[in-house]
Amino acid sequence: MINKKGVWFLTLFSLILVLSVYYITMPPELLITPNTNNENEESTPVVNMEESSILVALRVEADEELETQISELKKIVSDADSSVEDKNEAFEKIKELNSNRSNEENLEKKINDEFELQAFVKIEGNNIEALVNAEKHDINLANKIMRLIQAEFDTSKNITVKFQK
Repeated sequence: MINKKGVWFLTLFSLILVLSVYYITMPPELLITPNTNNENEESTPVVNMEESSILVALRVEADEELETQISELKKIVSDADSSVEDKNEAFEKIKELNSNRSNEENLEKKINDEFELQAFVKIEGNNIEALVNAEKHDINLANKIMRLIQAEFDTSKNITVKFQK
């Protein structure tokens, strides 16, 4: 009588054998990968944009800080012993934090779309800091980024643009 290990072995071996035969008998046209360029086709350049590890680390740190602040404020809102004023202040602060995060993501996307640069944006009150991943430190580019950011707000903001490689 055949044991369970033997049945599993035969099943997997049969599966591998069937897939091998299928692969060998496939027409070669199906094996061409999309990245392979034919002589007749025009090749389009592929631009790979990788975010800097510093930007990723800053974004993760900011997200963790935001989560911590929101969870503390939610405790105040849900606490039965908190006053109505404290609950209202905590709720307004949660709304402000969520709005700031939304604005940060929007500004990062606009900088990426307009200048094709990866950026990290941090909004704290009236101050906005943008860290841009760029090869060269260009004053004109910094001015353009500052104008792009200021255009999103009705009131004047203190905007700082820093470049990092």
